[in-house]
Amino acid sequence: MPDTVIVAGSVAQRPSAGGHTWVFLQYLLGFRGLGWNVLLVDRLEPDMCLDAGGERCSLEESVNFKYFQDVVSGFGLDDSYALLFDRGTKCIGITRERLREVASRSALLLNINGFIDDEDVLGRAPVTAFLDIDPGFGQMWRELGLHDPFTGHDHYVTIGENIGRPDCEIPTGGIDWVTTPQPVVLDHWPYQEPNDGAFTSVVSWRGPAAPVVYRDKTYGLRVHEFRKFASLPSLASASFEVALDIHPADQADADLLRSNGWSLVDPPSVAGDPWTYQSYVQQSQAEVMIAKNMYVESRSGWFSDRSICYLASGKPVLAQDTGFGDRYANNEGIVAFSDLDGAVAGADLISGDYARHSRAAREIAEEHFDSKKVLPRLAAKLGI
Repeated sequence: MPDTVIVAGSVAQRPSAGGHTWVFLQYLLGFRGLGWNVLLVDRLEPDMCLDAGGERCSLEESVNFKYFQDVVSGFGLDDSYALLFDRGTKCIGITRERLREVASRSALLLNINGFIDDEDVLGRAPVTAFLDIDPGFGQMWRELGLHDPFTGHDHYVTIGENIGRPDCEIPTGGIDWVTTPQPVVLDHWPYQEPNDGAFTSVVSWRGPAAPVVYRDKTYGLRVHEFRKFASLPSLASASFEVALDIHPADQADADLLRSNGWSLVDPPSVAGDPWTYQSYVQQSQAEVMIAKNMYVESRSGWFSDRSICYLASGKPVLAQDTGFGDRYANNEGIVAFSDLDGAVAGADLISGDYARHSRAAREIAEEHFDSKKVLPRLAAKLGI
């Protein structure tokens, strides 16, 4: 009987992005907590391997490999990974033969953002599911004929929970999308007592994707939304800090944020691995979640995996509404906003009765995002 869930994702490529790593850990640890054997399948190419100074180096000398090893060892996955190197010619962890065997008798291969394209693995898994965690971009690229990431899988899953609804502008492309919230493993994210830290977040200013023009409308990036809320700290009673990945070419934007009271910190210094990331989240008072313009304008229903970690830790979330409002926001624990006035009022609301919002945040995580509820529902939808 199939007893293994394979999670394919990119850990080794981003050795200083603890929050990114947690995306994959939530599925691995979540399925393991449900009694499944799990296997992480990752890939790395020689030109991605860098040393601490940012210079090309061998796999063994790279910060990528060290980070990857630290993660799998730190979460008890030492015997549960396959790192495909140099176009899959080398398999580190379990052997290529063993990987084929596990894939052949797996219950599910969950391919996050289609990260693994190795047909020797995908073609052997009885059930494959593409998990879309960046809704809108791939669907619009496909419709525009620019790129089709959605091929070669049995099922297509998205965290854009409004896809397929009349008010969502993301095209389905004729795909029968399975929608799901993202999970959090509550045992790994315990409730934290309220504190008087700042409203924080860990975000990229632009990210790897460019804006998309679809049906004469431009769907942009986080920068295009964040600028609208630059004056938030100067208007609200709370303090605001963001671990912001921003390019030096955007120095004018960084100056704009600082002049309005935002405290900016370097993401690797506070969230460079899963443990420092978790500590940063849990030492915060709350999160301020400003979404990508794509998620907002399309009414995708996207809700951040990062925000879910804040909720589980008892940290309220002041969240820009992407269409999730009728699903999660109730002005306790999650306070949604659509404009600057709403963001200011929401921050003051959370600060005004913080203990209540803290308790409500954890309750929302337990009700809606607990991996012990989310993953069995997802598995049932996929027929496993």
